[in-house]
Amino acid sequence: MDNELRIIISGGGTGGHIFPAVSIANAIKAKRPDAKILFVGALGRMEMQRVPAAGYEIKGLPICGFDRKNLLKNIAVLFKIWKSQRMAKKIINDFKPMAAVGVGGYASGPTLNVSASKGIPCLIQEQNSYAGVTNKLLAKKAEKICVAYDGMDRFFPAEKIIKTGNPVRQNVLDTNLTKEEARQKFNLDPSKKTILFVGGSLGARTVNESIKQHLDIIKENSDIQFIWQTGKYYNAEMNKAVSDFGKLENLIVTDFISDMGAAYKAADLVISRAGASSISEFQIIGKPVILVPSPNVAEDHQTKNAMALVSKDAAIYVKDADAPTVLLKEAIETVNNQEKLNSLSENMKKLGLKNSADVIADEVIKLALGK
Repeated sequence: MDNELRIIISGGGTGGHIFPAVSIANAIKAKRPDAKILFVGALGRMEMQRVPAAGYEIKGLPICGFDRKNLLKNIAVLFKIWKSQRMAKKIINDFKPMAAVGVGGYASGPTLNVSASKGIPCLIQEQNSYAGVTNKLLAKKAEKICVAYDGMDRFFPAEKIIKTGNPVRQNVLDTNLTKEEARQKFNLDPSKKTILFVGGSLGARTVNESIKQHLDIIKENSDIQFIWQTGKYYNAEMNKAVSDFGKLENLIVTDFISDMGAAYKAADLVISRAGASSISEFQIIGKPVILVPSPNVAEDHQTKNAMALVSKDAAIYVKDADAPTVLLKEAIETVNNQEKLNSLSENMKKLGLKNSADVIADEVIKLALGK
């Protein structure tokens, strides 16, 4: 057992935390097939399903965030934090990790706190341009902090920072399809300009409403094709709206896209929220994008992510509140401007950092081995 490499990876809550965590684990295993990797997540959050599906063991903590609206509920939250600390201590005593990785999210707090208190070296991976609360609190205890944006010394000690970029989903990088083949996969005309609307696995109400309210504009622009990923939460409602409107030959409606590599390849332009993982994917493949940041995230970090790109002419920004009125018209105008698409693509690609998971995995292994 002493020769085994044992790593704990903790965090989650959203796909933006889970995808990088799994990518880092895969990169560690590729370099060290003997490595034992244990995930620690928050009970009831999506990592408890996604991580086992990726082939890794996960332990769940009962931790959750503070309720800012109902302060009395925080008595229960404090108890859950205390209980999570005790459980994290047992997990770490049993597993005996040689290094701990935190990717953000509630569970990484107690896991890295306990690890640091036992002298286990810790690495933080911060995906956003505006650091999350958990990672800011953990920064003093971390040996290394891997980031995706410039200027992160606003939040973290400069000497600990390594700019690695964010690990991305492998199927985004691995697609060998041509643009024409990708469009045929979606039963689209291989020669027509294509716009992809994507709101994450659950969907984005504003993005969906921006299309639902203007199906007439989609019908009028029959020379453009649209792939509309509604998310499972909104799929029935959006399909009914299309059904009531009448058949639209140039619109594909789906609740979920399993092969995002093919979807991105098919699209000349993507409309998306501004989560860190999505942005990293756009940077690596150089995809023109209109970003509609969600206003319902901590510290409005999606808007900050978007503006970091807009300031370098690498993306177009549409405010969430304005989207139902302007988003579809902006998308059609942009997709018809090849010069603009080329410029966005070139500027986006300049910001991409490849091999992020490999670089982070190397740092984790070095910490574990005391190098």
